[in-house]
Order: sequence, then C-alpha cells, then structure tokens
Amino acid sequence: MDTNWDCLLLDCRLASLVDNGRPYGRIDDAAVAWKDGHITFAGPRAELPAAPAALAREVDSLRGAWITPGLIDCHTHLVFAGDRALEYEQRLNGVSYEDIARAGGGINSTVRQTRAASIDELLAQSLPRAEALRADGVTTLEIKSGYGLNLAGERTMLQVARRIGEVLGIGVRTTFLGAHALPPEFAGNQSGYVDEVCIHMMPALAAEGLVDAVDAFCEKIAFTPSETRRVLETAHGLGLPVKLHADQLSDSHGAALVAEFRGLSADHIEYTGTAGVKAMAAAGTVAVLLPGAFHVLRETQLPPIAALREHGVAMAVSTDLNPGTSPLLSLRLAMSLACTLFRLTPEEALRGATVHAARALGLGDRGRVAAGLRADLAVWDIDEPAELCYWLGDRGAQRVYAGGKRLI
Repeated sequence: MDTNWDCLLLDCRLASLVDNGRPYGRIDDAAVAWKDGHITFAGPRAELPAAPAALAREVDSLRGAWITPGLIDCHTHLVFAGDRALEYEQRLNGVSYEDIARAGGGINSTVRQTRAASIDELLAQSLPRAEALRADGVTTLEIKSGYGLNLAGERTMLQVARRIGEVLGIGVRTTFLGAHALPPEFAGNQSGYVDEVCIHMMPALAAEGLVDAVDAFCEKIAFTPSETRRVLETAHGLGLPVKLHADQLSDSHGAALVAEFRGLSADHIEYTGTAGVKAMAAAGTVAVLLPGAFHVLRETQLPPIAALREHGVAMAVSTDLNPGTSPLLSLRLAMSLACTLFRLTPEEALRGATVHAARALGLGDRGRVAAGLRADLAVWDIDEPAELCYWLGDRGAQRVYAGGKRLI
C-alpha cells in the first residue's frame, strides 16, 4: 500500500455507501485518507497499516463526526438572472400560470432577464446559489443552460457554469438545454427553432467544449416526442450523452425515448408508465426524482417508486433548483422531501444524492468513499446518517473536501 498520504482523518464514523452488508456501508471507528486528490484508505481504523503519524503528513481527529461522500446535485438550472417571487405570490393569490405568461411572465421573464445580464452580472447572481449548495455538502453539481434560448445567451450561461466550478473548487457538469422552451422570436415556428438548436446552437457550443451532456423538455407544453428525438439524435451524432425532462405532466413516453439512446437519466417521471420503467431498467438509465418541483407545483401524481424498485432502476434525488418551480437551495431538503413526499428511506435518499446522482452524470469516480475514488467528502456533526434527511433547516456540513482540498 502506497503511504505518505496527504491527509488522514481519524475518530470518525463512515457512511461509505459501499456495499459491505451494513446499512449505509457503515463503518464505526473509521479512518479515511487520501493522496493527490484520491482516496487511499477508507475502512476501520484498526486496519491501518502503521501508526497514523507514520502514514500521513496531516493527521486530524473528527471527534466522532460522520463522513459521507460529497453530495452530488445532478439536476439544476442554477444559472439565471432575476427571480420569479412575485409570480409565486400571484399564483398563490389565484392568478393562473397562463395569465401570468400572457402578461410577459413565466419562463420568458427569466429569458429576458438572463439575456440582458452580462457574464459578470450573471456570475454574481448565480454564485451565491452554488455557494449555498456547497455549504450543504455538495461537491459536484450539474448546471443546465436553457434561459438564453439563442446561441449567445446559451453560450454565456455555459461559460458562467464553468466559471462557478473554477471559483468554488467544486465539480460542475454542464448540460445544453436549448430545447427548454420556445423563445419569443420563434413564436409560431417551433420546427424552425428545433432547426436552430440542432443545426447551429448545439454543434457550435459542443465544438467550444462547453457541453458535457444534452437535455430537452419533452412535454405537451414544450417539445413533442418527434422534436425531442431529433435533439437526441443530434447529440448522439456529436458524441454527447443525453438526458431528458420526461413525463412530468403527462406520459409522453419520454422515459422510454431517452432509454432508446441509453440516456444517463430520465428526470421528473411522475407520469412514466411500466413500459417506460422497464425501458429505463434495460438501458441502465437513472430515474432523477425532483421533489422540490412536485412540492412547489402542489402536484399529486407520484413517480412510480414501487415500479422503479421492482425493476431495479437507480433513483437519484436532486434539487431542480430554478426560479419558477423549484427555488430550492438545499439538496438535503430535497432528500427530506423525497422521503416525506415519495416515501424513500433516508438511506435511499442519501444514495440518491451520491451514488446514483454520480451515475446520472456519467461519473464513476465519485459518489462513494472507497480507495481509488476522488476524495470528495462531507463531514457532519450528527449521531446517525438518517439525520441528514430528518432535520429541516439545520446547519450545513461541518467540513467539505473536493479532490482532497478543504473548501469549508
């Protein structure tokens, strides 16, 4: 075993999420060490190969705290300008979404504000949201475009997303969501806008190295299955992995569609039927559950949790952070909502925000605490892992490490 480690943490309890026959992959009286940003030891302290002082340059006691993998928020719309708090109030006072949209609100309100913001302004507005997630234990997050809806606007959003990762020292995966909504300049010409997305926007942004994956909103109020298929085919031709906003408001067979392309994930999926679940299982497509939007929209149609369990579909949990339907700045609160609203167990929710969220981003080097993986860790002042879902609005992580570097 290569020693001379950079750091060794002792006097801790570990929820490794490695299958070791114990809930949470639990190890009491654990030790975790890393070198050059990757874990070198994660196991019982008694199995350390030598005295701690002989193994690492830095040895630190956590005084009984818990270590988990760094959390992974695998579905966010974090980069945007402005907010829609007044629309939220209007909806609660009985104004319909359609009336708000006709008055210039809805997603086009965010598009206008985002297009008008400079790259520096957009970064200044978006960075605090990412900082809140980092304080909550998040070491990797996905950020979608989709509020620019033209080449310049989408490029700026993706550039800001990359910059957030650099500034905060966390992992950021960028997703091109040009097929999010129809921009006002293409009113009445949806096929023309799909041309713009597939012929001009996606290839250009991919060539600039700004796109890690491609998403689309397949729904009756957004893009049809045939239009969505074209977006996914274009991404496939460019060698980009795909995911999909699928079956949120109706069963448009979006989950089965993205599974055809061996998509990373199908997200929302409240209305996905058994055929879609089976297709996801066969393709290894992760189900991303988004209880924040379910809560804010006061939905009643639950995702097919029993069918997902029955067919062995991995379930990730994410915030869906966005200004319109999920202004949620805590992944742990999303985990709690997934337990309360969707009846996940706390262990399923934690795995959903780590192991399965990593899969939903196509990342095999994180999401568990095991030798060889990235040293992305969160340290918690708790007595049991279930507290991560139990407490509502308590303090964040005690420490956060990303690639072995302490961020908090």
